[in-house]
Amino acid sequence: MKWVPLMTTATDTTSTEASADTTSADAPRADTGPDAEAARAASKPYLVPLTRARLRTVLDEALVHRNELTGALSQATFSDPAAFGPARPDWAVGPFAADPRYAFTLDGQWPDPDGLGWTSESLYNPSLIEHDGTLHLFYRASPRKESLGSRIGHATLALTSEGEPALGATWVDDPANPVIRPTLDDELFGTEDPKVYRAEGRFWLFYNGVFPITEEARADFPSPGYPVQAVGIDLLVAVSDDLVTWQKLGPIADHEQTRLWAKGAVIPRDEHGNAVRLGGTGGGTGDYLMFVSEGFDGVLHVGRSRDLRRWTFDPVPYLDLSGVGGHLHEVAAAIVTGDGHLVLDVFHDVDGIFAAGQALYDVERPLEQLALTPGGSLSWGGLQKVGGRWTFAQGWDAPAGRRDLYFYRTASPTTL
Repeated sequence: MKWVPLMTTATDTTSTEASADTTSADAPRADTGPDAEAARAASKPYLVPLTRARLRTVLDEALVHRNELTGALSQATFSDPAAFGPARPDWAVGPFAADPRYAFTLDGQWPDPDGLGWTSESLYNPSLIEHDGTLHLFYRASPRKESLGSRIGHATLALTSEGEPALGATWVDDPANPVIRPTLDDELFGTEDPKVYRAEGRFWLFYNGVFPITEEARADFPSPGYPVQAVGIDLLVAVSDDLVTWQKLGPIADHEQTRLWAKGAVIPRDEHGNAVRLGGTGGGTGDYLMFVSEGFDGVLHVGRSRDLRRWTFDPVPYLDLSGVGGHLHEVAAAIVTGDGHLVLDVFHDVDGIFAAGQALYDVERPLEQLALTPGGSLSWGGLQKVGGRWTFAQGWDAPAGRRDLYFYRTASPTTL
């Protein structure tokens, strides 16, 4: 979703503050090294430098954030049988129902490596992947629901060979949390909405880096088709060999193309969490694709990559919502269902009311829409099968004051 931010003082770029506090924290930056970071800073002089003082301002303003519209979101609105309707086609993924056996609750507060007194009130928009009998959960933790100042956390749950929670097993929150926090200039306003994929023998965590926009940046990168105000977003990626230790690689698209806003690294993913090459002659000979639906001056784009690290983006009109009406907000997930189908899970509105929809494609022709239907998951972290059922998690329905993530699953292993 696009915010109308409260931010004012965090975009201040006076030399007094910059000279007084030019480092983000005592901990080293978790990127590719100081030389790479210096090169990035030199290539983007219009970005506001990340400092501890500015991080503190972000937190202070996040703690008073309230958004009644997004605060009222409920999963059932989008995912229960009524949302899919009686004419649900066989290719649709869903409907879904909550399975309380997998529910996650975050108790206590993480240590704050930046020494700001950072705390979280709300968890949402997580991503799941199962590996070696363990379910890994990556989730966004925010000072307030849908506020700026987010960090990304990690937790694990031991599973049986059938994909059920192991006897006596409970979620273990990673003692290293937050595993992804702001350390780069284009993360000053937060790191959020993780999407995890397995590919090329490694794990890839794509996420949004949020940053303040200066007048200089707005002049250099005008976006008349998708007006950008005080906040910008970059698509960033980190890599890991074990799902525990992550190395930041930085943004994957430049501002000449994104016009300072690009959100949602939606890559087709199969039931096991693997990123899938599509559009080739069979046998995984195509490219990795990324469906970008927000930013890029308001024009739908598709990214292509051979290795998930280097991407090229081109305008492609891959989605037509005229069959259900309304306005597109964001593509949430791209699901390769294993039967030759690709399903895009879409967040949109109809006459100003939020809705979910799903669009059908053939994996050999992944940019040619075949059908459209209401209902969906709105799982920004993607879906995978756990115990034979399509599964995702979300925190919208957590009661006020509770940091819960609830798990939603299809009705049976034979139901998409």
